[in-house]
Amino acid sequence: MPLPSVTSILHRITGIALFFGAVFMLYALGLSLESEAGFQESVTMFEESFFARLIAWGLLSALIYHSVVGVKHLFMDAGHFEELESGMFASKAALAIAGVLILLAGVWVW
Repeated sequence: MPLPSVTSILHRITGIALFFGAVFMLYALGLSLESEAGFQESVTMFEESFFARLIAWGLLSALIYHSVVGVKHLFMDAGHFEELESGMFASKAALAIAGVLILLAGVWVW
């Protein structure tokens, strides 16, 4: 399978992950807005729970990848990177940019 199609499929998968991961983030937001004690509980959850940080990093990674490849798709909609060679270059560039940003997000979350 060509790399542009793999990046497109991963773009769709990350969109689905963001849709279902929003449930967790809305729970944390609702908890933090209930009261001061709820806010402290949500802060503690993200500071002490490895699982909560892993979910947050996973969702942030999905958002980063989805955004970077979404911009690539916008360029494709404008008529750029539609040939195989330029599409391969754009896919490699999008993966490299997303990879660097995801690593930076991991440093920030942990």
